[in-house]
Amino acid sequence: MVQENIEQVRKEIVDFAISNEQTLEQFRIRFLGSKGIVKDLFGELKTVPNEEKRAVGQLLNELRQLAEEKLATAKESLENQQSNASDVDVTRPGEPIPFGSRHPLSLVRSEIIAIFERIGYTVSEGPEIEDDWHNFSALNFPPEHPARDMQDTFFIEKGEREIALRTHTSSVQVRVMESSKPPIRTISPGRVYRNEAISARAHCFFHQIEGLYIDKNVSFADLKQTLDYFAKSLFGEKARIRLRPSYFPFTEPSAEVDVSCTICNAKGCNVCKYTGWLEILGCGMVDPNVLAASGIDPEEYTGFAFGMGIERIAQLKFKVNDLRLYSENDVRFLKQFDGVNF
Repeated sequence: MVQENIEQVRKEIVDFAISNEQTLEQFRIRFLGSKGIVKDLFGELKTVPNEEKRAVGQLLNELRQLAEEKLATAKESLENQQSNASDVDVTRPGEPIPFGSRHPLSLVRSEIIAIFERIGYTVSEGPEIEDDWHNFSALNFPPEHPARDMQDTFFIEKGEREIALRTHTSSVQVRVMESSKPPIRTISPGRVYRNEAISARAHCFFHQIEGLYIDKNVSFADLKQTLDYFAKSLFGEKARIRLRPSYFPFTEPSAEVDVSCTICNAKGCNVCKYTGWLEILGCGMVDPNVLAASGIDPEEYTGFAFGMGIERIAQLKFKVNDLRLYSENDVRFLKQFDGVNF
């Protein structure tokens, strides 16, 4: 009985017409699938008398081999037909694959990091959700400082345990000072948040890079030379800087840093408001109170810190006049940076 079934299936395999991928799959499932006919016949082998099992088993193996060979031959034939199809011109050049572009803020961030890494700065990162100590108190912000108001900061929890979205990456510097011993030379890039109305000149989130250098006998002259090197590396050898007195709770003395306008070569234009200078960052010597709060002896060590907005630097390099463009994912805007690299 099993031998008759084998012969019938053999004839069915030979007569089965395979003309396309659909019928090829039908053949595979019908004869060689996990629930196919060939497997069922192997299951019937246990009903065959012992003296016939060897002969029947050989017939079943030949049947399976016949089905597998037909499947392989048909598959190869279909593949050759597809490759030789008349509607495919193998001499035609391939369709170009468009390359994506890096975001302008990522480009500027990478360039700034590379500049400071060349002079020994490491990169430090920290949480975007911060407590009061790391975001304010350790940085010498007095309790009545305006930055502690909800009008300026996004607070998540108020009261005894104040948790907020960090307003600057200086909080990362505090964590580095708490966990490291001088000498410390690090930069802290990251996203920060301010409770501000969104406009062409301001946004409720933006990106900063802040730097910190602490060691024995660090002076304001070291700070100025570092910033001069940075400006020339970023804007070209002709770039000049100037420092104007300013105030920050965590540095004393403090200064705002301007760079000579690269658009008009410091001659005066509407971008620099005809002054020949563009503001790029704030800086100063680390306040002794900040050092002491992080467990560093201000009698033995001194240091300087600086911070800049990446959007501001990108605005100067790429002449972007609306900060909202950086976060709107407008492909027309982003395509303008194809092939830009530093």
